[in-house]
Amino acid sequence: MAVNEQLLKSIIEDVIKEMSSDTAPAAEAAPAAPAATAGPAEELVLTPDGEAEKGTAADEVVIGISAAFGENQQANILGVPHAKILREMIAGIEEEGLKARVVKVYRSGDVAVIGHDCAELSGSGIAIGIQSRGTALIHQADLPQLGNLELFSQCPLIDLDTYRQIGKNAAKYAKGESPAPVPVKNDQMARPAFQARAALLYLKEVQDVVLGKKPVNMQIAYK
Repeated sequence: MAVNEQLLKSIIEDVIKEMSSDTAPAAEAAPAAPAATAGPAEELVLTPDGEAEKGTAADEVVIGISAAFGENQQANILGVPHAKILREMIAGIEEEGLKARVVKVYRSGDVAVIGHDCAELSGSGIAIGIQSRGTALIHQADLPQLGNLELFSQCPLIDLDTYRQIGKNAAKYAKGESPAPVPVKNDQMARPAFQARAALLYLKEVQDVVLGKKPVNMQIAYK
C-alpha cells in the first residue's frame, strides 16, 4: 500500500507535539552534525551482482545496507547523500588495508538484522549495518543478533568523519584488534527534534522490505 507521506508526517508530528510539548522549544534548537552536507551532492548507483554468499577472505568487511538505501532513498535524515556516507565508510576500511563488500539486505529494515546477517556473510566475520536514515552499527558474526560491537543510534549527530571512523574500526576488529570505540556525540534533545522524521523515514524504509528475499551483492558507482 502506498504511503501518503504528507499525511503520515502530519500525524506523526501532531503525536510528538502532544507527547513532548514541554521540550519542543529546546528540541527545535538541537544541533545537527556539523558540516555534514559540505561539498557537491552525489547520487549512488547500485547494480545487483548476484546473491550474496559467505565470504572466504579474512581481509573482507561487509557493509550491509538496507533495502531502500541508495535507491528509493538517496540521503540520510539530515540530507547527507548516501553516496558520501558509503564513500567514507569504504575509505575507512581501505585505510586499514582491508577490502569492503557492499551487500543489500531485503528481509528486514532493522539495523541489527542487517548488521548480523552481513557479519555472517563476511569473510572476517565483521560487518557494518546501516539504515537509510543513517543509523549504523558494527556487528560480529558470533554475537547475538541484538548484540553488537558498537552502536551509532543517534543518526542526526553522525557526521562524515564519524562514518569514516566506523569503517576504520570495523576493519580493526576484522584484523583482530581491540580499537577504542568511535567517539559519538550525545544530545538528549536530538530525539524529540528528529523523532517524527525518523519515524517517517522508517515507514518508507520498510516499504522496500521483501520477506524471504536473499541478500544481494551490490556493485557501486557514483554520479
